[in-house]
Amino acid sequence: IFKHPLPDVQRGQYSHANSNQCFELEPYRRHKLCLPYLDLKHGQHLMAEQSHSTDRQQRLTRKKRKLTIETEPLTLTPNHTHTCRRKKKSDRGNSDGVADNRKWVFSPRDCSKYKDKFVFVSYNILGVENASNHKDLYLNVLPQFMKWEYRRREVDRFDDLKRILQKDGFRGVYQARSGEARDGCAIFWKDALFSLLHKDNIEFKRFGLRDNIAQFCVLKMTAYQKHIDDPENLKVQPSRSILVGNIHVLFNPSRGDVKLGQVRLFLAKAHRLSQKWGNIPAILGGDLNSMPQSAMYQFIVSSELNIQHHERKRISGQICPLDHPRLPSQSNYSSRPLLHRWSKEELRLATGTEESVYLRHNLKLNSAYHGVPASRLTRDSHGEPLATSFHSRFMGTVDYIWHTKELVPVKVLETLPIEILKKTKGLPSKIWGSDHLALVCELAFADESCGT
Repeated sequence: IFKHPLPDVQRGQYSHANSNQCFELEPYRRHKLCLPYLDLKHGQHLMAEQSHSTDRQQRLTRKKRKLTIETEPLTLTPNHTHTCRRKKKSDRGNSDGVADNRKWVFSPRDCSKYKDKFVFVSYNILGVENASNHKDLYLNVLPQFMKWEYRRREVDRFDDLKRILQKDGFRGVYQARSGEARDGCAIFWKDALFSLLHKDNIEFKRFGLRDNIAQFCVLKMTAYQKHIDDPENLKVQPSRSILVGNIHVLFNPSRGDVKLGQVRLFLAKAHRLSQKWGNIPAILGGDLNSMPQSAMYQFIVSSELNIQHHERKRISGQICPLDHPRLPSQSNYSSRPLLHRWSKEELRLATGTEESVYLRHNLKLNSAYHGVPASRLTRDSHGEPLATSFHSRFMGTVDYIWHTKELVPVKVLETLPIEILKKTKGLPSKIWGSDHLALVCELAFADESCGT
């Protein structure tokens, strides 16, 4: 999460804004680590490249140095760093032969009145173990882009990430997945701007729902903040807290019962924590391994679902698009969807009881990307990105950022058009270091009476 000024976006990169006024929170999942926006002054990455750039800049005149900085700002990308230098002809493209711009798309509503804003980033980074265990998913990816030595420019494993972030004023919490897998979830925040009030997690294995985990943090914003548009005016702000949730749902497309059970528990705990801490706003991010046309998406948006109307293996929409089968038209029940049989065990996993076929949750959630309309080149009929993940066996959307009504989306960092993604032949690539794209949105507190 960033406080203004927001970072510029160029070539799919994020240039670091004023680090003293930036706060970032970014979930990581399945040992697929989140990338912080870092200042290269700490020298954590590509020291040789930085040194070479520094020597070269000393030979430039002030005029040339100014031109260089304006041409290409200092950035840290989700895959590699770039130092300030002139663009060469060879730099105008990349080895993928693909344009790699991701642009901000702004909300059509007037958001100028909102003062308390932050940027939330959710990034599912391909972990070493997953990359090596599922090589068939990355057959079209050049071998050098799969090597951890290349992709680690983005971020190393959690302990290394923690050390890097601490140097830049971040703190974080990590929750390992149960079982033998060496992956998990983590949430980071800027310590000078937010404080941790509470942390919690769910080990789904305790409920018979596999080894996946979810985590939560209640974060409190500092009471005194300088607004960027009025730097001379130190304003006293009412106390603001937010609940942040992070989840990586089971992949297996056939186990819709387990997927529903995990999301059910995740949403229920998010609601309880929100109420416990004073009905605070919630923002939930993660890889749901479910598509926008799925029953899972329908459950989250509408807050209810009759699972008998859906076949278990089609709950996530990964196997085929959601298409409610119906009885023949001559039947007296032709207007009703076909009722699917679920075993008692499947019902228990999905709903928490063997007697119920209904799922409900008490959060009123909105999708951040759905709330900021964009081009049909990047969005589907639901307003969600056409694709947040791409490898040899899948292209589609499984990652989301959800928020409660107390927050409003100001802008989102748009994903890539399908035609651009296709030209990569699969992720990761030279530019994109994971098989997922990071989701990024700026949110504002909606209540004008509370310091906005």
